[in-house]
Amino acid sequence: VYVEQNEGRVASVSWELLGAGATLAKKLDTKVEAVVIGYQAEEIARQAGSYGASKVYLIDDPLLKHYRTAPYAKALSEAAISQHPEVLLIGATRNGRDLSGMVATNIGTGLTADCTSLDVESDTGLLLQIRPTWGGRRMAVIMTPKHRPQMSTVRPGVFPRPPKTNRTAEIVQVRM
Repeated sequence: VYVEQNEGRVASVSWELLGAGATLAKKLDTKVEAVVIGYQAEEIARQAGSYGASKVYLIDDPLLKHYRTAPYAKALSEAAISQHPEVLLIGATRNGRDLSGMVATNIGTGLTADCTSLDVESDTGLLLQIRPTWGGRRMAVIMTPKHRPQMSTVRPGVFPRPPKTNRTAEIVQVRM
């Protein structure tokens, strides 16, 4: 899960996605992990643990103090390439929509935008990315069978925010 922050304020959809990610991770028999990109963002990385991340990759650099597409996309793309996640979830915020397209292009995978539901197909382990069709009258189920990670943006407020706990995550400092 990409934990989006802007000047130290976390987009609440990030916490929602950690909760949804935990549900998906259980079905995939894995753990939910997070990526935090910014400057002086270690406290946000710690918070990600309290919302369910078992490990947080922290990319902390003065260049990343303010959101700019190219450096953020480079950081998240490199993290995805090095860690090989099965699924990558990003909030469908203004910045998340901007970032996700470039990251999907950089790493050569598909992207399903504005999902309103997520599930896992039990026999294949494929992510079921569910979103309204054009016009919104029907729901489409989209899968990414050949490329990894399976990547989706999710609208804020779709999933409940998980309760904050006392859990801690392993924080891994990543250099750009």
